[in-house]
Amino acid sequence: MADQARGAARERLPQPPQNIKVVRSQKIAPVSPADSRPPPPELYDAAEAQDRAPPIPRSHTPGHLSSKSQDRRNRPADIAIRQRSQSSAAAVTPSSSSSGITPTLNPPAASFSAPSSKTPIPTPTRQPTIVENEDATLASGRDRQDSSAGSSSKESARRPTALRSTSAIAGRPAAGATPVPGTVTRVGTGRGAPAKGAEVHTPFPPLADPKTAPDVLAAPSSGMYWSRAPTSGAPHTALRAHTTTLVGSNVYVFGGCDSRACFNELYVLDADGFYWSTPHVVGDVPVPLRAMTCTAVGKKLVVFGGGDGPAYYNDVYVLDTVNLRWSKPRILGDKVPSKRRAHTACLYKNGIYVFGGGDGVRALNDIWRLDVSDMTKMSWKLISAPSSGDGRSPVTGKDIRPKARGYHTANMVGSKLIIYGGSDGGECFNDVWVYDVETHAWKAVSIPVTYRRLSHTATIVGSYLFVIGGHDGNEYSDDVLLLNLVTMAWDKRKVYGLPPSGRGYHGTVLHDSRLLMIGGFDGSEVFGDVWVLELAVHSYYSQISHFTIEV
Repeated sequence: MADQARGAARERLPQPPQNIKVVRSQKIAPVSPADSRPPPPELYDAAEAQDRAPPIPRSHTPGHLSSKSQDRRNRPADIAIRQRSQSSAAAVTPSSSSSGITPTLNPPAASFSAPSSKTPIPTPTRQPTIVENEDATLASGRDRQDSSAGSSSKESARRPTALRSTSAIAGRPAAGATPVPGTVTRVGTGRGAPAKGAEVHTPFPPLADPKTAPDVLAAPSSGMYWSRAPTSGAPHTALRAHTTTLVGSNVYVFGGCDSRACFNELYVLDADGFYWSTPHVVGDVPVPLRAMTCTAVGKKLVVFGGGDGPAYYNDVYVLDTVNLRWSKPRILGDKVPSKRRAHTACLYKNGIYVFGGGDGVRALNDIWRLDVSDMTKMSWKLISAPSSGDGRSPVTGKDIRPKARGYHTANMVGSKLIIYGGSDGGECFNDVWVYDVETHAWKAVSIPVTYRRLSHTATIVGSYLFVIGGHDGNEYSDDVLLLNLVTMAWDKRKVYGLPPSGRGYHGTVLHDSRLLMIGGFDGSEVFGDVWVLELAVHSYYSQISHFTIEV
């Protein structure tokens, strides 16, 4: 009897949860208070800008002066960060210091410290409030709220809320609710159930119920068509300012941030089956980053720059997608670009050409070439020196190169580097520039009808540049714009299907005559969804195989 009583007592004792991952997010350093004057513009992810005390002057683009970059990569805590994945599986509790990432509208902005590994991390509940990050300085505070509210109401009227992805600030799903594909699902405790907070595999989503599915008009066979990809597989974090790079049929998604912190996780999306996986990586893993670049060189990915909070970097990392090992190549010589993020990088003849971005103090318009002929040892070369901030020669006053900018796009067609849009922190640009890397000459493209864009994506499809989303200086857009690279004229065409919500800071790749769009931010929500734009006849125009750019 005594043994039975002791056994019953042991069964009543609370059992420790199994297989709980405690994940640390990198601490975002506090930003020094600004003075009474409006701070000068700068280019970064703009999430830090909104918590400064002075009112923000009306402008079209993100940007405020942050405190000096702080290099935190050698701290012991970073070792633990690199050994962890799935940062979105556990939430972090805000402290009282400033970070510029505001989880709710009413409480003051807070920074998020890396908690002790012995401290339990509570799961947050979803806050029915607006989270403003990148677009925080696109307009004054009143205009930002009006724009976000208008965009939200318009979005709600156009498409069901259920079709939007659950962001990283979402809480636990209601009982009986169907998990949203591509999101983290948590389950409760109990006999035979996974541990509380444990992540479960996201199954392939069932077909939509015809009674509740949105009514979408049929499209002609020649028309482009939007649809949401039915993803399955491992849960992944909703992201913005991440990288999306195609190698074979796999899309490698790295870094980025949600509404709370930056990450250094690697996710892989099978572009054929829309299946997510989170491979185990080894080696010298980069610190959490956002607004960096990732360039495919064969089956290796070269990551450059980026930052986190007020920190900016100019490091180079290489990921071998065959053995999933990170490494840092040896950089020869003493010439290196300044620390930056929101820049662009394009590959041409064993060289990665990096243009623009921001260093935390000013926007940039220089061009550097990274020699990647040997992936173990690389070297930098300054190709086009920076000019004055407005892109004009101090002697002649003529336009000789684009204005300094970041959050623009760059595409390489032959030896021509095509720069479009972007921001210098005070203006949203609509110009198109072409730089010939062989002759080292800049040329401005004269286009009668123009569109302002920043934080958009631009993808080469044949002789067209497909521009998706971004911010136009007033609101986030869901437009699809086509720049004809032969006539150098914009073409705005009808797109069928159910489009995604307007957004920026997303990623887009071309695979199998489809454009895949991943993640992004719409001014209130960070997305983890995947959208497919079927190109139809637009992907095989007769002039696709043979064309040149003459400007």
